[in-house]
Amino acid sequence: MTSTKKPRRGELRIYLGAAPGVGKTFAMLGEARRRLDRGTDVVVGLVETHGREKTAVLLDGLEVVPRRHAGHRGREFDEMDVDAILARAPEVAVVDELAHTNVPGSRNAKRWEDVEELLAAGIDVLSTVNVQHLQSLNDVVERITGVTQQETVPDEVVRRAEQLELVDITPEALRRRLAHGNVYPAERIDAALGNYFRPGNLTALRELALLWVADQVDVALQRYRAEQSITDTWEARERVVVSITGGAESETLIRRASRIATRAGAELQVVHILRGDGLSGLGPAAIARCRTLAEEVGATFHTVVGDDVPTALLDFARGVNATQLVIGTSRRSRVARLFDEGIGAGVVRQSGSIDVHMVTHSEAGGRLRARLSASPLGFSRLVAGWVLSVVLPVLVTVVGVFIPAGLDFATDVISYVLATVVVALVGGLGPALAAAVLGAGLLNFFFTPPLYTLNVHTPQNLVTLIAMVVVAVLVALVVDQAARRATQAARARTEAALLASYARTVLTHANPIERLLEKVRENFALTSVTLLEKQEGEWRGVATAGEHPCADPDEADVDIAVTADVHLTLRGRALPAADRRVLEAVAGQALLALRQQRTAAAAARAERKAEATELRTTLLSAVGHDLRTPLTSIKASIGSLRAPDLRLSEEDTAELMEAIELSADRLAGLIDNLLDSSRLATGAVKPHLRPVGYDEVVAHALSNVDSSEAVRVAVDDQLPAVLADPGLLERVVANVLDNALRHGGAPVSARASAHSGQVELRIVDHGKGLRKGTADSAFAPFQRLGGDRDATPGVGLGLSVAKGFTEAMGGTIRAEDTPGGGLTVVVSLPAFSVEFEEEGVR
Repeated sequence: MTSTKKPRRGELRIYLGAAPGVGKTFAMLGEARRRLDRGTDVVVGLVETHGREKTAVLLDGLEVVPRRHAGHRGREFDEMDVDAILARAPEVAVVDELAHTNVPGSRNAKRWEDVEELLAAGIDVLSTVNVQHLQSLNDVVERITGVTQQETVPDEVVRRAEQLELVDITPEALRRRLAHGNVYPAERIDAALGNYFRPGNLTALRELALLWVADQVDVALQRYRAEQSITDTWEARERVVVSITGGAESETLIRRASRIATRAGAELQVVHILRGDGLSGLGPAAIARCRTLAEEVGATFHTVVGDDVPTALLDFARGVNATQLVIGTSRRSRVARLFDEGIGAGVVRQSGSIDVHMVTHSEAGGRLRARLSASPLGFSRLVAGWVLSVVLPVLVTVVGVFIPAGLDFATDVISYVLATVVVALVGGLGPALAAAVLGAGLLNFFFTPPLYTLNVHTPQNLVTLIAMVVVAVLVALVVDQAARRATQAARARTEAALLASYARTVLTHANPIERLLEKVRENFALTSVTLLEKQEGEWRGVATAGEHPCADPDEADVDIAVTADVHLTLRGRALPAADRRVLEAVAGQALLALRQQRTAAAAARAERKAEATELRTTLLSAVGHDLRTPLTSIKASIGSLRAPDLRLSEEDTAELMEAIELSADRLAGLIDNLLDSSRLATGAVKPHLRPVGYDEVVAHALSNVDSSEAVRVAVDDQLPAVLADPGLLERVVANVLDNALRHGGAPVSARASAHSGQVELRIVDHGKGLRKGTADSAFAPFQRLGGDRDATPGVGLGLSVAKGFTEAMGGTIRAEDTPGGGLTVVVSLPAFSVEFEEEGVR
């Protein structure tokens, strides 16, 4: 009988790393050897050692399936032999570099497709992949490193792995491993350290890898909870859910929840509960605003449909394993809450282990705010309302009396009610009440039996009168409220526009106080606006705009006291009290601008004074030490040579002459650096650019450097030429080499490499290096790397001059830590190309 049992699918185990060299292949081969020692049938389908000896050692004793040879465009390539592995049928196959692209003409385009065949045949696979090869992160890695990864693998392929192991080391450890030659051959080390393997790049890639793996672990946890039907919250990871159901408080809730999530280091999710009847909830514009705000604070936005809002909200929160829930306090009034507890109370009662934050907001409370205040409708509408309150009831009466018979009492009542509503819409509450009372009286006198009497004792007449008054009041309240809101909104828009304009003035103008006061004068049609300050008991105008400024606050039509000694005074006309809020804000901005202006002026004076003092001190130090020392040596040597009673041998005379020459060279070098610093400060350096090779520049620079025999030069003469001024570049290289020899000690290395249109010269020493965070200050003038107590000669101008010359030629210079200790100075200049030649650069 033939078995119909489906063949077992193999398991995939992936070692994921943030960058090349972290040890993925090493860890994979270690696992392969452990399985082999346990008696598992293991073969190596394909492993790339990249010349790493420690990795190659792990292959000893493992069966390696021979690779197949494939030709493409006249070249031979080695690829994994899938057919041979399938025929061998091992229990475990080791396949390196999952994202590799096979040679055109292979049975599969990508290596991960080869692995899928092995898994389908029941073979377990151990494989490796770097985070930069994941399809979803490819563009992010390109922005970080500037390198486009051509080989990618779909994220889903990696997610389907039964086991995913992160192989991780610190960026510093990886750079040391790289510098020691454990990752790349020697000719690739400098370019790798200076570009892809920079500390910032490695830190960002490491974070990407950690976050990606953490997300996969979270997905696995969610899958397990679903399979096991677990609904209780597991606090393995903090998650905050904020609920918005509509209203102006939604944005307030999102911002508050964002602060809660930030403090807890939690993931934030915004959920909009949409009722199934579709009769309530946010409008499209409000949803768009909330979605945009959620993206700005780093949250995800979700929409859930449910008639029972507390149940739908808690189901969502438990579904995403949330630990905290943020909701707004109820907008219901106290009376309404007697009949329905509201969403908040229901959520708190049913939340279980989820912490609930109740956030108050401006819409909470739901109190009835019927304010019978002055009408905001305007004078013309009030006049029209009072006129209509008389005209319309009388008109309805005339029509009802003289119209032919046929209209009943109900029609008359509706006519008077309609007249009352029209008056309320036009004139508001007062005219509407008058129209209601007049209309009720006319209805009772002309149309209610007994006719032509004002009998209001019958229930019918009382109900009619009361109904008309109630209709008048309700409609008038709605009209007054709408008009008041419209007025407030218009005023708020005006105030916001004015304040925004004033803020821009303070932030963007070089002299903001006068411009700010001028804008206030123009906006409020004033004669003058003055900022007064009491100094030594007298008021003085700090800034003014317009004619006839106030000399004292008592002269002003409007006086805004900013502080006891600073007042903003306005002359020209009295302003309503409603404008004082804007004027108080302007006064505060004017005072702030005044203080900032004075602080900036004081800081500039202090900075100039400090710079002058520092410059005098450093120059005096240079003259007192670095000039005096060689001068003293020269004077002593000449004195010995001229002494009549001192007989010197030829060797002694030659030694003294050499000392004089060395001291003179030191003086010349010091003066050259001082003069170069002066030229750079005045912008007098004008480089003459032409193509030049680093090899010849380094050779010329070494002839001007003491102890040049201690410099190891590894500059390939086949490297592209750089666009530079040969003389300036020689001074740059000589200064950096001299600095490395004096402070770093022998040996010093000079190496060059090309990358992305730039050619970099790296001068490497293995001395003490720099303290962390002081790399930029090494290029500042008069900065001695050894400190003030270091006996090494020099005033700290060498690297400063090198930086100025390099930047003048369109290049960059930076300092890096040498892996293993020391300092590396990198001089980067653009490579000479055809484009430069076409522009006339020779």
